[in-house]
Amino acid sequence: MKFPTLYPIIDFSCFAAQPNPITAIVRYAEELIAAGAMLIQLRDKSLAEQTRRFLSCARELRRVTLDRATLIINDRVDLCLAADADGVHLGQDDLSSAAARRIFDQVKDGKSRIIGLSTHNLSQVRAADALPVDYIAIGPVFVTGSKANPDPVVGLEGVQQARQATRKPLVAIGGITRQNCRQVKDAGADAVAVISDLLESPAKAVADFLRVLG
Repeated sequence: MKFPTLYPIIDFSCFAAQPNPITAIVRYAEELIAAGAMLIQLRDKSLAEQTRRFLSCARELRRVTLDRATLIINDRVDLCLAADADGVHLGQDDLSSAAARRIFDQVKDGKSRIIGLSTHNLSQVRAADALPVDYIAIGPVFVTGSKANPDPVVGLEGVQQARQATRKPLVAIGGITRQNCRQVKDAGADAVAVISDLLESPAKAVADFLRVLG
């Protein structure tokens, strides 16, 4: 699959303090898409009892992304299907990609859903290359504040090594900004995943990223 160069991640926690977080997230997503974003991932690392909120948000995002942008749901295959999203992004400790693929294959709705997998070192990239995943994420490339307990930084060298280990689309994540994204792309990433550097003036940020990434 061909990946858009910019992979925005909407993290619910960034909007949790808003009077109506879901409305704020939908408005934000609409700004990202209008500016040229072609893919969005929704991430909500809250406690399990917030599943209903996560699903409500996912369904609202499906409404605004339908026929406009690819919608990926973080971690939850069940919510991906319930929201009719386009795919799921899995971590190393989530449901296995093989199990996720089996579940998706059992759904006879004519959709070919995407599976992405996070990796944090070269051995995980090599393992992921043999799995039924459509793209591989590598990171954190730089120091990041978006995770409470981040994995060790892999740096640009880690991106280069990952590129040599797989021909699957490679998404770099972790501390990526408009100032360093070109270096990450030049190191071999097909796309850069971004959370923080899109939050302020999202339309301008998307335009800047797309211009720098080329």
